[in-house]
Amino acid sequence: MTTQVHGSDWTSITFLPSAISKGAVCLDGSPPAYYFRKGSGDGIDNWVIFLEGGGWCASNKGCLGENKYQYWSTKLKEKRHYFKDILSSNRTINPDFYNWNRVYVGYCDGSSYTGDVEENTYPTRRGAKIFDVVMEDMLAKGMKNAKNAILSGGSAGAWGAIVHCDGFRKLIPKASRVKCISDSGFFVHAKNLYGAKKREEYFADLIAYHCLFPENIVKDIKTPIFFLESAFDYYQTVAEAISDWYFDRSSFQEIDTQNELPRDCTVL
Repeated sequence: MTTQVHGSDWTSITFLPSAISKGAVCLDGSPPAYYFRKGSGDGIDNWVIFLEGGGWCASNKGCLGENKYQYWSTKLKEKRHYFKDILSSNRTINPDFYNWNRVYVGYCDGSSYTGDVEENTYPTRRGAKIFDVVMEDMLAKGMKNAKNAILSGGSAGAWGAIVHCDGFRKLIPKASRVKCISDSGFFVHAKNLYGAKKREEYFADLIAYHCLFPENIVKDIKTPIFFLESAFDYYQTVAEAISDWYFDRSSFQEIDTQNELPRDCTVL
């Protein structure tokens, strides 16, 4: 059960212990968890889902070495999470989504919500199952009646949003408008990058190298996706830029000129 903190964007955590029997578990075997604020008024049938990011691990050594890291376990998650940007309930900051149903999904699988390892060994990588059980819970909470919806995420969660974008759309076929947002969801995939250590062993380190590709490389995805670099400096807020794009009011293109990371990842 979720306890709401009225008059605040601090939102309490909700665990899904029943998911364990379905094999949907974090790296340490703990149950999935999320933070949820119910919609109101004309936002009652609209949904924003945000997938938390937090790094990758690609080997037993890498995952076992990080077994106390907060992103590998919901046991270490904060009891309350502060909702901001498109999750904010402040109408001035977030005029179009402030009263929507808003969900912040806790990241704990180390595989961008894509792992599905059946073996009962540590570390377990079952991010795809975690995504599925959380979506099942949201459908039961009313998302099955969604009229408008957004699947979004940051960093590792942004890659999860890309991977699950079309599948998310299929969950709510009656919705009139469904789009996805990838906030810093592309990563340089190369060895021996400057300042990096043991990149061939720890994919988790790659998470620090975010950059935007010059074109949409996921052309097979049919659902519209907005690619965002979260640190951009512009006269609009993040929520306003996303709102204009989501409702087809105007397009948005901006590169964070203060960022020294490469603009074209394909040349590395």
